[in-house]
Amino acid sequence: MTSAEVFKKFVPEASVSYCVKLYERLGFEFKVKKARQTKLGDYRFNPKSNKHTITVNNDLNPYAFLVTYLHEVGHLVAFKQYGRRIQPHGKEWKQAFKEIAEPMLLPEVFHVSVLAALKRYFKNPKASSCSDPVLYQILKQFDEPSDSLLLKELAIGTAFVFNKKSFIKLENKRTRSVCQEIQTKKKYLISDLAEVEIIE
Repeated sequence: MTSAEVFKKFVPEASVSYCVKLYERLGFEFKVKKARQTKLGDYRFNPKSNKHTITVNNDLNPYAFLVTYLHEVGHLVAFKQYGRRIQPHGKEWKQAFKEIAEPMLLPEVFHVSVLAALKRYFKNPKASSCSDPVLYQILKQFDEPSDSLLLKELAIGTAFVFNKKSFIKLENKRTRSVCQEIQTKKKYLISDLAEVEIIE
């Protein structure tokens, strides 16, 4: 399968050629991964092989996939310009991400509601689109229907499954919740935007 065919499956039609151009110009390995609970995508550099690798989860809707892809390409560009001494989501990455995304902030690429949220988001990009509740919720509207709920929608005391483990929600924090794993009694902070399933 060519890179264009891969991108056609996952990103908005109007962004395919741009995604391919970035891939060809920057020379990285690109992999589409099964859904991961802890991240939507990642960027890695292997100094031994001098290889850059970008991965994105296969369960994202086209808008979320494109935003994640551009986010990770931003890491690669920042790394190539400044080396590894920079903060992962510091000012160098923010600038690179903005510049990479700018040509795609168009109504033919993104739905108008996503475009408005992205323009607000790019005033000061967060480490993840999940860290921006407004953008995250707007992107979620374009997901396929699902049985799962967000942790923040659960009442205190509700039992739920996350990452194949059972928890009870104990307390709300600002963007995360204190949850206790039922089996080990250990407490964890879990993102309020984590997708969970209620234990009936």
